[in-house]
Amino acid sequence: MLVPKKLTNKDFLSSSDLTREEIINILGLAKLFKNNSLDIDLKNKVLGLIFNKSSTRTRVSFQVAMSRLGCSTVDLDPKTSQIGRGETIKDTARVLSRYCDVLAIRTFNHSDLEDYAKWSSKPIINALTDLEHPCQALADFLTIKEEFEDFNNIKLTFIGDGNNVAHSLILCGSILGVEVCIACPKGFEPKSSILQKANEINGKNIKITDDLDDAVNGANVLYTDVWSSMGEENNKEDKDKFFSGFTINTDLINKASKDVIVLHCLPAYRGKEICDEVIESKNSRIFDQAENRMHVQQALLYSLLS
Repeated sequence: MLVPKKLTNKDFLSSSDLTREEIINILGLAKLFKNNSLDIDLKNKVLGLIFNKSSTRTRVSFQVAMSRLGCSTVDLDPKTSQIGRGETIKDTARVLSRYCDVLAIRTFNHSDLEDYAKWSSKPIINALTDLEHPCQALADFLTIKEEFEDFNNIKLTFIGDGNNVAHSLILCGSILGVEVCIACPKGFEPKSSILQKANEINGKNIKITDDLDDAVNGANVLYTDVWSSMGEENNKEDKDKFFSGFTINTDLINKASKDVIVLHCLPAYRGKEICDEVIESKNSRIFDQAENRMHVQQALLYSLLS
């Protein structure tokens, strides 16, 4: 039976914090949890949630995952705690380390997350920053593994902004040896620092293009996200103009591999980055993907807290 392996890093701030063996082990544990083949009681460990951005799936999936491990969650709303009044990260992190066993943080600046990790004696999990969304990537690759059994000869095409989700897909895909193609308008490519890191891992599998037909050709997975992330609402109308045409529709599906599946990390703007009929189509694995957030996070927490 699979058992949690001590992770190389104390914290999970980036997809690149895990080795290939650690990712595969977490995905295996997640599948056992999903199939109700693993019943674990970690005896009253506490997860602290600090969310400076809105959340549905991440917040609920973390809470349910901890509950299923026999543990509890404390939701620290910045609006009703001293965090919102300007208490420093180094003070907050050191105090919460005395109360909680692990912290999951959703915030804007990735550097803030790194500061929490610096000052906390307990594990810090990236629940989303403007730079990365590594828990989402774990759920994505679990969904892909469920469909195709392994990652051999898989082409994943992400259509949209070179954002935090794209960054984590690039890094996790590099570690797993998956071909990842990012299709985006010129000027909206992933950050060069992420591409450099991917190249250091296994850059031969990464491609960036603005040619949709080339990107979709032979793709086993078509993936998209909203064009404007949280915090970009003021530029939404301008950005929509740049991304016109970068929509997953039936025509694009027909140009991909016959076994193609469609993913979206949600929430979705139906009719913009993805058509309603695609979300509801036989190719869609979007709601399996959403469920898998809970299972991979349960496996991640188990690995960090055991």
